[in-house]
Amino acid sequence: MFPEDEIPGQDQDLTPTTPPEGYETPLEESLGELVPDALPEDEIAHAMAPADRIDLDELHQAAIAVRAEIGKLVVGQKEFIDLLIASLLAGGHVLVEGVPGIAKTMIAKLLAKTVAADYSRIQFTPDLMPSDVTGTTVFNMADSKFQFTKGPVFSNIVLIDEINRAPAKTQAALFEVMAEQQITADGETYTMEDPFFVIATQNPIEQEGTYRLPEAQLDRFLVRIIIDYPDMEEEKEILYRFRNDFRQTQQEDVKPVFTKELIAKYAALIEKVFIRDELLDYIAALVHRTRTHPDLYLGASPRASLAILRLSKAVAALAGRDFVTPDDIQQVAYPVLNHRIILTPEREMEGFGAKDVIAEILRGIEVPR
Repeated sequence: MFPEDEIPGQDQDLTPTTPPEGYETPLEESLGELVPDALPEDEIAHAMAPADRIDLDELHQAAIAVRAEIGKLVVGQKEFIDLLIASLLAGGHVLVEGVPGIAKTMIAKLLAKTVAADYSRIQFTPDLMPSDVTGTTVFNMADSKFQFTKGPVFSNIVLIDEINRAPAKTQAALFEVMAEQQITADGETYTMEDPFFVIATQNPIEQEGTYRLPEAQLDRFLVRIIIDYPDMEEEKEILYRFRNDFRQTQQEDVKPVFTKELIAKYAALIEKVFIRDELLDYIAALVHRTRTHPDLYLGASPRASLAILRLSKAVAALAGRDFVTPDDIQQVAYPVLNHRIILTPEREMEGFGAKDVIAEILRGIEVPR
């Protein structure tokens, strides 16, 4: 609780006065009594932030530059791009779901182009083996020893295209590396370099020739982003932009913005973004409600709580703020939770979806002021 002579927004040289008879002093533990009701919510959070502010201007400008580079080819999809950048800086992996032809893979490739780091792409197919992803041990005739040959997953940014085209045993090859950033082969552990960022795409599971990702695999993704078709105006702009560029040669114009060192620097800044205890309680309440909601067969794990915390801090930092607001938490709740919950069969048959239940949970929990 702030001392009376250090209440944010007040002059520090106020002279104490004796209250008039009958006047009741506000409760010290209620900050809401000390902050005017008319103060906007973000200013209240700002007032509670530590005195030593974090300079996020460089990070904010870098994010704008990345959006501009990707925007050289991509029309729309602003929310998708913002979540990709936030997830990269928050140290999480992204699952992108949508019908074919809506630039899922292109946006992932363009993001990789804006980072001066190693990049690899793995096309998942039904005959792909786990060793094709992680690597394999081969016998070296020159020195008569077995040697581990690293697979394509040993990179900084890894694009896994159509992850649900491969069977469960190949998908399972990603369990350890996505959760612990390491590969264990023949008793040896190989650590991945920072940053390590996986972007996986998948088409809707109703299509033929796909394998549904198990819940343990889904839980290793920080977010699942579901993208849809562009609207009419965006469709027109796509046609205008590429009417004389069928091969999309404009990809060569995309320049790097981030480096490995910058990503590490920005990630450290994001960790320092201020979040009130009330907002931590709010996150816990949201996630706990998924475990007790009557429409849900499976709720979210504590990993989801941490994911909301990390991503809400990243979203705030990318907006140039060094404090988290309830709006940041509500903004990231759906992409973080939608792949971590399972509806009851009855609700699914009635046409309800994860989005409906998450929206209901958000409406049912009081937002901290």
